[in-house]
Amino acid sequence: MFEFAWPWVGLLLPLPFILPLLWRERRTDREETLEGQRVTLLHPHLQELQAAYQARRPSRQLAGWVHKTLLYLLWAALVVALMRPQWLEPHTEISTPGYDLMVVVDASHSMDALDFTVEGRQVTRMAVVKGVMGRFIDAREGDRIGLIIFGSQAFVLSPLTVDRLAVRQLLDGVVPSIAGQGTALGDGIALGVKKLRERPEGSRVMVLIADGDNTHGGFAPIEAAALARLAGARIYVIGVGSKQESIPIVEEGIVKYRDDLTMDEEVLQRIGSLSGGAYFRATDTQALEEISQRISQLEKTEAEARTAFLPHPLYRIPLAVALLALLGLGLFPEGRRRFARRMASA
Repeated sequence: MFEFAWPWVGLLLPLPFILPLLWRERRTDREETLEGQRVTLLHPHLQELQAAYQARRPSRQLAGWVHKTLLYLLWAALVVALMRPQWLEPHTEISTPGYDLMVVVDASHSMDALDFTVEGRQVTRMAVVKGVMGRFIDAREGDRIGLIIFGSQAFVLSPLTVDRLAVRQLLDGVVPSIAGQGTALGDGIALGVKKLRERPEGSRVMVLIADGDNTHGGFAPIEAAALARLAGARIYVIGVGSKQESIPIVEEGIVKYRDDLTMDEEVLQRIGSLSGGAYFRATDTQALEEISQRISQLEKTEAEARTAFLPHPLYRIPLAVALLALLGLGLFPEGRRRFARRMASA
């Protein structure tokens, strides 16, 4: 489809015809005096001169029209180029039916705690989260997945997208304390609700990975869960952490034992039940399968088809015409008179 981006610039096209009407040259007094006088030319070969003049007159008239045409062609081509002609190529993007899953991950300092054991060695909570959620993301083919992390503040790392590989790579790059050492659990939930609220109802799902602790932010976790329920977003919570009194954690390269890193499992359970979701433990091998089954029972977002028109600029064509017209005028630098003389002598 062809169109002009700035069609209003076309109002300049008739300008060369309007200006002569507005600024007509006034005749001089000498021309007014000679107008009513009769001029007699005495020449022994008057008839031959008149014949030569009549022979050159058509050539002069033709030269004048060619000169005016080139001038107007130059003006018209420049105006058309300013109107930004472009060819619009339709491009249709189809989104298949699926779920809108916002993964919200705790990235606070407590995720460095070494209270999990894999194959006989201690691993951090963050390592468990990456392994658990990595398998979950790989299995959600056709769904739109986003990623939010929270520490002292909450941040969107990825909007909802079907590019699971990109989300997985972003998750692999998350390290504890990247968003601050505090835990704004309520803010992370509230930010996820805000992003899910923009999507159609029925498939708004949040997968929250946290240890239940909340030390920063403007939203309390229970208040944020109530907002999720009002927005129709179900929260499936995966709790990470243990209930042992003294938990080892890596701080400045040294393993220390702290007694304030226990998981508040009660808060996480209330978040899941209040929003209409559920709560799972990260150590449960069946947790991911249960979450996937519950999500599959929800209503999928209908397929979306969006057509965008990609513009291809065509201004080079009128500019080429303008350059050719300018070249034609440049061959005769003295303008109309010299052009007429060349035409008459041809």
